[in-house]
Amino acid sequence: MFMSGSTRWRRPAVAATVAVLTGLTLGAGVAEASGHPTPGSDGAGDTYYPTDGNGGYDVADYTLSTTYDPASHDLTGNQRVTARATQDLSSFNLDLYKLGVDSVKVNGKQATFKQAGEHELVITPARALRRGQPFVAEIAYHGKPTAISDPSLGANGWQYSESGGAFVAGEPHSAATWYPVNDTPKDKATFHLSITVPDEWGVIANGQERGTRKTPQGTTHVWAEETPTVPYMTTVAIGKWDFQRSRLRDGTPVVSAFAQGVPDGVKQAEGRLPEVIDFLSSKFGPYPIDAAGGIFLTEQIGFSLETMSRPVYAGWADLPTIVHENAHQWYGDSVAVDDWKDVCLNECFASYAEWMWSEAKSNKPMDARYLDAVKKATPNFWAGKLYDMGPGKEFTSVYSKGPMALHALRRTVGDRAFDTVLRFWPTLHRDGNANLPEFQRFVERISGQRLQGFFDAWFYGNAKPADQYLYPGPLKP
Repeated sequence: MFMSGSTRWRRPAVAATVAVLTGLTLGAGVAEASGHPTPGSDGAGDTYYPTDGNGGYDVADYTLSTTYDPASHDLTGNQRVTARATQDLSSFNLDLYKLGVDSVKVNGKQATFKQAGEHELVITPARALRRGQPFVAEIAYHGKPTAISDPSLGANGWQYSESGGAFVAGEPHSAATWYPVNDTPKDKATFHLSITVPDEWGVIANGQERGTRKTPQGTTHVWAEETPTVPYMTTVAIGKWDFQRSRLRDGTPVVSAFAQGVPDGVKQAEGRLPEVIDFLSSKFGPYPIDAAGGIFLTEQIGFSLETMSRPVYAGWADLPTIVHENAHQWYGDSVAVDDWKDVCLNECFASYAEWMWSEAKSNKPMDARYLDAVKKATPNFWAGKLYDMGPGKEFTSVYSKGPMALHALRRTVGDRAFDTVLRFWPTLHRDGNANLPEFQRFVERISGQRLQGFFDAWFYGNAKPADQYLYPGPLKP
């Protein structure tokens, strides 16, 4: 995310390679046994948003078929959730916000259901599900999507554009505003979307285009995101788009869509996307997603967002914003947070990518930028936390203090170790999740240094770091 004004999936071969490099021992969790079927929890246990997401199962894929009428705002959908039970389940929940459910089937049999609270869809299958059992839940639903109001970020999820179309963007909540979902970063899944709209409207979503077909209701647009994705990173946008299509050097398809009225300067900035991705790949390793591009709005929303493979950009977006959101494809998308208190692993790195880009492309030395920021910092600035900052405070200091902390870390461990960290951390956790204490341990392994004092001063604390951590190495006055 770039502010205005401002169940892990490990690949064994890659994980083993990095384990040898770092001396780490990687193990798989073992599911806890259960004597009798019990309901899955109605939350995934996030420290800040404990009722977001659900427990008792792990989703592998969402296949969603929807029809949307921009004139009436009516959405009808059929969602197919392919999952595996992680406990003996008598019932389980999905998240769905202010949309009505018509029917539910589990493994082809009618299931009973009820909607409870603001977003809980409670499903009781005809037969209990055994731990380890694959299952398919099919949900038919309808309604007029409603955004979730966030006190700091504004509208999250399904939003309506001035053109009469619609788009989806928001964190920490978003996906539940338009389809039934396990709405937590802890549960990644592939995402397949077929959406039918009147012929005069265009559609862009995550992943790769899989064609269109005519129907009596209009045109059906098919998109497929094969990279395991956190639900809030899924998106769709309906509009009168100007599409631009190309490919990266490795053949990755690039699709960008511009709303009518997007300035030429923004289109020119997006034209540098291959250069941006090449630069970021030189720092973070090969591009980890199966598609690229962007969705460029004219709406002046308060943030741009790193939706998977295809960021959503507010009307004020510029080239640094494009660098920031594409850096998230490594830090935030391919590697997602375990918990929202770990959000520095997303935003600190995407913000530092802007620093690296500015130094490489605009000759703005990072040491000078860092020292200038230290000179201007106030006590309130230093009071901002980069870890466990509290709910509603996630998207604050990570954009300003965050890149400073990473630059100080670089000068503490040295360029060679820091460059290794930047490149191999996304490889180690590709398509998975991670947390900040894990990152600390990884840096210590790579650098061979004990860094508890440094991390206490910069990441875990809320005071100005002592001079030994504030001016390490060549930063020393």
